[in-house]
Amino acid sequence: MSKFVTAFSIAALLGICLPTLAEEPKEEKKEPTSFTVADGKLAFKATGAWTKKKPKSNIIEVEFEAPAAKGDEIAGRLTIMGAGGDIKANIDRWYGQFLQPDGSDTKDKAKVDKTTIGGNPVHVVDISGIYKDSPAGPFAGGKTVNREDYRMLAAIIETKAAGNYFVKFYGPKATITENEKAFKELLQSLIVK
Repeated sequence: MSKFVTAFSIAALLGICLPTLAEEPKEEKKEPTSFTVADGKLAFKATGAWTKKKPKSNIIEVEFEAPAAKGDEIAGRLTIMGAGGDIKANIDRWYGQFLQPDGSDTKDKAKVDKTTIGGNPVHVVDISGIYKDSPAGPFAGGKTVNREDYRMLAAIIETKAAGNYFVKFYGPKATITENEKAFKELLQSLIVK
């Protein structure tokens, strides 16, 4: 009798479980993260696969990092903040954060949809191209870094309770595409208190 069979037999007699060689660890499903903004007036749920981060800017109320898709080196970044100004002007500013590789106008390639979530008008924008990243923040000035093959999903939520709220999710195109469903679920989870 081989040593393996003897060890296995003894372990079985003693009630000791030996690990199965072919068994792979099961991925643990994390619960969604519930959070509020606007002094508790707006509530959301984010997928448990995203990591809550300390916001890089004091004007951002909540920030999450979405795991990078296979082949991407940079994770996706989701931010939520209250902001004023005209909706069209803000969407135009988002267009200005992108260049198109073929030199065309970003506005012509972007998609904008208006929907209603929980009785609140929501403007959802989908932009792809070369992202003019401002590591210090969009209003800080300074040098921008052009990031090729990026995508941004963003929404402006109009509320009576808290004014306009911006949800902006951007990063490498594959990463954003892989997390698009989670972004939409976050928007649909909106509860205005």
